[in-house]
Amino acid sequence: MAIDLAKAMKGSICHEYETELPAADVWEVYGGLLVGQLVPQLVPEVYPKVELVEGDGGVGTVFLVSFPPGTPGSSTFKEKFVKTDNENYIKEALIIEGGFLDHGFRKYLIRIEIIGKEEKASIIRSTIEYEVDDEHKDNPPVASISGLAAIAEAMAKYIKEKRAQALA
Repeated sequence: MAIDLAKAMKGSICHEYETELPAADVWEVYGGLLVGQLVPQLVPEVYPKVELVEGDGGVGTVFLVSFPPGTPGSSTFKEKFVKTDNENYIKEALIIEGGFLDHGFRKYLIRIEIIGKEEKASIIRSTIEYEVDDEHKDNPPVASISGLAAIAEAMAKYIKEKRAQALA
């Protein structure tokens, strides 16, 4: 049986985080620039610095993101928003420079979907789609969803705390 190496070098991983928050409230954080401002404050162990390079939070927005000190390889990467769907609550960011691309990935796309479950519940679905470059096909890099999972949990906690303060 032959293995199609082109297919074998592509993959995706996904994480879902259930919240007791309306999808619209979660999208207020993820839909624009706020998530980039909050990540270094709430989960500095994941990404201690996120700088806006250009854009307003919509398609074409570019962030320069720093890895924590001591991370092997590149210390930063640039991500560009390539899709922002404010009706279906979907955002996609493509890594365009550094970071994961320097570790053997040819493509590294992050998709965030906020899925409404009920009136006051939603799921934050974080997906990474990747392709490994030919040079690393025999020893492919490992993609990890743990950072996005930590971000989802931190954002949900932040929104809950803000809602509680507003009601107090």
